[in-house]
Amino acid sequence: MTVPSIPSVPSIPSKGTEVRLAARPDGWPTLENFSVVRAEVPAVGAGQVLVRNLVMSVDPYMRGRMNNMRSYVPPFALGKALEGDAVGEVIASKSPGLAVGDLVLHRLGWREFAVVGAAGAVRLDRGHAPPAAYLGVLGMTGHTAYAGLLHAARFCAGDVVFVSGAAGAVGSLAGQVARVRGAAKVVGSAGSAEKAAWLTEELGFDAAFNYKDGPVLEQLAKAAPEGIDVYFDNVGGEHLDAALVMARMGARIVLCGAISQYNDTVPAAGPRNLLQAIGKGITLRGFLVGQYDGVKDQFLTDMSGWLTEGRITHRETVVRGLENAPAAFIDMMRGANIGKMLVNIAD
Repeated sequence: MTVPSIPSVPSIPSKGTEVRLAARPDGWPTLENFSVVRAEVPAVGAGQVLVRNLVMSVDPYMRGRMNNMRSYVPPFALGKALEGDAVGEVIASKSPGLAVGDLVLHRLGWREFAVVGAAGAVRLDRGHAPPAAYLGVLGMTGHTAYAGLLHAARFCAGDVVFVSGAAGAVGSLAGQVARVRGAAKVVGSAGSAEKAAWLTEELGFDAAFNYKDGPVLEQLAKAAPEGIDVYFDNVGGEHLDAALVMARMGARIVLCGAISQYNDTVPAAGPRNLLQAIGKGITLRGFLVGQYDGVKDQFLTDMSGWLTEGRITHRETVVRGLENAPAAFIDMMRGANIGKMLVNIAD
């Protein structure tokens, strides 16, 4: 008689590592603004699952949540674990819709173990893509680039497109989507010669420049002397001023981020060239990716197809160890990454 094997049940941890906000940054964040602690793992309640996080994202918007001010999302609480997108494996479940072993995307990163309500956990297909892809090219990053360019900016084939922060997670994808959809020219700015070369040699940008080499306006005018129709702004400041000058009649500017100003202790004076918007009929539109949930299914269909066809490529900068997440965040804010910055928590 053959005795059937009994599936192993993962042990339920009593404690796990988490990264907390120890102090609110004044200007640039430092390691002293974070604390890495061992904390009790909460009990799993009805309709919840316990997730062992595998990989997490660090993103520029998190810097704003470290300030104690009203925004479109609440600020991080002092002395509490930070939050952000993560992918992990369910190791305990009291939800009928999720089973032990399921791979899920959720918003409670910055910790080793997370208790997540079933409504806040999206089950992923293990065989479709690596877990990290759901934090980047197939996740919020890719959705932001896709919706920002095609919907917020109302991109049209034949447009000349300028993307700042183009070697970052969102910018690198926005420029490629423009190329795939038939842009007349795609120009990117980045923070080093290596990054600029990556944009043209691997991602198919028509031109790219290192903004540290000289005034942005001079370099943009050289790269796109005919002017630009769409500006995808991830940086703000001097880049936005230059884009306003080089914008053609009816140009569209989408404001995705302004990372050059996130750590300023004195408010920026504002764009110097905003009068350009009047005479040229320029549209400036800020957007949040959550405003475009209605195109998420189409985004996933299109992006998955482009990846399969080799028309879109992506790159990740991966830091290992949850304890190194604060350093990864700071490095990302300073532009040390190429593509998406991720923290590998567990294999």
